[in-house]
Amino acid sequence: MASYILKKSDLAEFVESLAGEFPAGVLGPVLKDGKMVLAAAAPEEFRLDFQNTTLSPKDLFFPQSEKMLEFDATPGGEGAFILEDVKEKPQRRLVLGIRPCDAKAFAVLDTIFTNDQYRDPYWADKREATTLIGLACNDPCATCFCTSVDTGPFYEEGLDALAVDLGDKLLLKSLTPKGEEVLNKAKGLAPAKAEDEARAQELQQQAEATITDKLEKDNIEKRSVMELFEAPHWDEVQERCLNCGVCTFVCPTCHCFDIQDEVQSGKGVRLRNWDYCMSWLFTQHGSGHNPRPDKKSRVRQRFMHKFKYIPMKRGGAIGCVGCGRCVTLCPVNIDVRDVVREMNA
Repeated sequence: MASYILKKSDLAEFVESLAGEFPAGVLGPVLKDGKMVLAAAAPEEFRLDFQNTTLSPKDLFFPQSEKMLEFDATPGGEGAFILEDVKEKPQRRLVLGIRPCDAKAFAVLDTIFTNDQYRDPYWADKREATTLIGLACNDPCATCFCTSVDTGPFYEEGLDALAVDLGDKLLLKSLTPKGEEVLNKAKGLAPAKAEDEARAQELQQQAEATITDKLEKDNIEKRSVMELFEAPHWDEVQERCLNCGVCTFVCPTCHCFDIQDEVQSGKGVRLRNWDYCMSWLFTQHGSGHNPRPDKKSRVRQRFMHKFKYIPMKRGGAIGCVGCGRCVTLCPVNIDVRDVVREMNA
């Protein structure tokens, strides 16, 4: 795969030259209402001087609320309760500036939503219609620990191309045939020089060196599920946890959902909505029994799922990419890094 140089002054030309290739638009990092998001906007509004989006961009492929089916709920009506699929095939779109940790999260979720047993069409169709051009992290957040969870500030998995900020220009490296096709069609690019690639490698080494917080996880892998499940430190963790769900809401790999039917004026829709394991209602049975009846069992589930259950079931893939959003936004300052150290100790 090839590498190219794009002057930042030519970014608008680059985006405009690709607009016709992507009917669903070109999305990039923009500041809206004080928050960084990935959204469609004029190229002049795209920001490259940010650390990460405020929320995870998983809603690109896994919306917070998504209509799946429609039905006629009129009693005795013609075709009553016949479910009709409303899913339209997504149009092609380009996403610029996604961080490597979030792209790695997509790769983790690919193993869950599209595997040898099942293909979730709502996730998979959007993934296939989207081209991702990442933006390497020259300046990782203080709460970032991506290098401890099988990713990094310049990581490439899950991306079609990776951009590196070299100051007044970007180094663009294609990573997949889809990424190479896009860069071949774009205007404003010139072949990268050896010194450009050398500078990108230097920036990568500097960025990785700033992430000094290293997590050991070897004992988590070795220990049995029940040994970790019954560990005494969960009592201390649950004392502080509010079960508010902020950590799951902002997490790029949390993927729990609920399916609900809603009816109004005889018309019904079936919706898929985000849900979270920190809620007592998540495991509430129709009988009234709840296998996770207390806060301790729920907060334990979150960490066991990410660092024990997912690796066991998905070939060692960890259900965390070290983005640090949960650390930053937890209202009671629970730090996932501390919990992992306790699990490993």
